[in-house]
Amino acid sequence: MPTAEQFVHDLVGIGFGPSNLALAIALRERQARTGERFDAVFLEKQDAFGWHRGMLLEGTTMQVSFLKDLVTMRNPTSEFGFLSYLKARGRMVDFINHKTMFPSRMEFHDYLEWAAAPFSDQVEYGSEVVAVTPVTVDGTVEYLDVVVRQGEGELSTRRTRNLVVAVGLIPTLPDGIVTDERLWHSEELLDKLPAVTDPRRFVVVGAGQSAAEVADHLHGRYPEAEVCAVFSKYGYTPADDSSFANRIFDPAAVEDYFTAPDAVKERLLAYHASTNYSVVDLDLIDELYRKHYQEKVRGRERLRILNASRLVDVSRDAGGVRATVEFLPTGERAVLAADVLVYATGYRPGDPLTLLGATGELCERLPSGGLRIERDYRIATSPRLRCGIYVQGATEHTHGLTSTLLSNTAVRAGEIADAVAGRLSDSGRSTYAFSR
Repeated sequence: MPTAEQFVHDLVGIGFGPSNLALAIALRERQARTGERFDAVFLEKQDAFGWHRGMLLEGTTMQVSFLKDLVTMRNPTSEFGFLSYLKARGRMVDFINHKTMFPSRMEFHDYLEWAAAPFSDQVEYGSEVVAVTPVTVDGTVEYLDVVVRQGEGELSTRRTRNLVVAVGLIPTLPDGIVTDERLWHSEELLDKLPAVTDPRRFVVVGAGQSAAEVADHLHGRYPEAEVCAVFSKYGYTPADDSSFANRIFDPAAVEDYFTAPDAVKERLLAYHASTNYSVVDLDLIDELYRKHYQEKVRGRERLRILNASRLVDVSRDAGGVRATVEFLPTGERAVLAADVLVYATGYRPGDPLTLLGATGELCERLPSGGLRIERDYRIATSPRLRCGIYVQGATEHTHGLTSTLLSNTAVRAGEIADAVAGRLSDSGRSTYAFSR
């Protein structure tokens, strides 16, 4: 028998980065437009809004147009657009005179913080989701209980009809590597650099945008230190940001990709990997080469490019780390004594099933093993589960390259908002449900 009544949210969002922030905006704008009311709460592990803070390097810029902000591709008149932010900050004219489509990463982060501020009453910061458990009523899963830990306190739950999982990206490290004061992932860079004094040498592993930015930043910040960039290519590969190639990020391309046969999906990802994976802006490549060449001219090479090479071993000593690097064509190995080794080895999408627990057993899978995700970003589930579980990110296998990128964030958030609203209107929802 029922023992108590518990408040039921229309939607609980796990994570409050750009994706779920865009969803919060889309829900608010839909409510203003239609008069519908949504009870949505977002749970964020961080103590305050933050997006890749460790890589907000001086001089770095966004790699997408400011028009691909949180709203413009969905609603160009939104008050949450980047232009509205510029107006509020008193910099619109200055930005126009700047003649760029690509704001600095620091400015775009400030825009995201500005957009997040009005939602402080809907976000519970410092809230780590540790589990999601199904709530069964008469043999059917009617609700989901989201189990939350806040600080060192006791666990609590948020009951919901719909769940949106947007846990972001997880740093990728080689097997067995655990970061510490000498071994870092690039996402930790700005957090850990203040503890470094009078460094002699850095080793940076990786061939993508983050690796190139880290090498450039360290080279400029520590004029007496040597920076060794290690990667298996002969050189950094330019990112393909040409006009036609960028069509792979169009909203219409998501529809094309979703309906394409699996073999076509694989070909499209292979064709256009150079738009996103292990590639670097050409201007940065040219700048690094210029510095590298000028140091050769002066006879003192601080920026060392260890290309066609791989890191084969890392050990610790009293002074830092010892990195063994192998030159692939000959197999010759060299040991580099360094103060810090930075792995700029990218990220992988978080797995939604990590949190879903027993609920995950009701989620359908594709023959390939990946989650079956519908066009509206809802995970296909057993008929026993009446709740909607939506995913932001971790959908590249079904929706294409925009899965973890900003390019389609605004449109995707609108589609999820519409889907959730449709499910709620059909459910005859009530504010409270009996606990069992």
